[in-house]
Amino acid sequence: MNTIKFKDAKRGKDIINAVKHWEQRTLVAWAADCAEQVLPLFEQQVPGDDRPRRAIEAGRAWSRKEVSMSEARKAAFAAHAAARDAGNEAATAAARAAGHAAATSHVTGHAIHAATYAAKAAAYSSGAVGPGDTVEAIREWQYQLVLEREGKVST
Repeated sequence: MNTIKFKDAKRGKDIINAVKHWEQRTLVAWAADCAEQVLPLFEQQVPGDDRPRRAIEAGRAWSRKEVSMSEARKAAFAAHAAARDAGNEAATAAARAAGHAAATSHVTGHAIHAATYAAKAAAYSSGAVGPGDTVEAIREWQYQLVLEREGKVST
């Protein structure tokens, strides 16, 4: 794999500032949404490997108090193993986004990593992943999710 240089969008800082005081379960749910947006980039590259999907599901289940933090963390480790196995930068970043989303159940700082890896997956992909295939489009989509969760309208 050749490493592609990632340049984040300006909106990334807005996201960090907006979510830094959120409650942990809210962060996990938001991070799972961010990771799920780019999950097809992994699943198209590595069909049949559901470790990243299971990590996203585990994170969401933790946020609903349906699984323990240890279970969500175990799913996070599995998603990171899937990332190491992926062999494609976009797929790797998408799996890492899923792993960090689930890991947010353990440490809140992982939520920002989930969103950043989702943006990296978009940057590394040559196809659209939902709201657009650019870092700016993904970051704007993530920011709109922040505003929705805060009950604010888009600016």
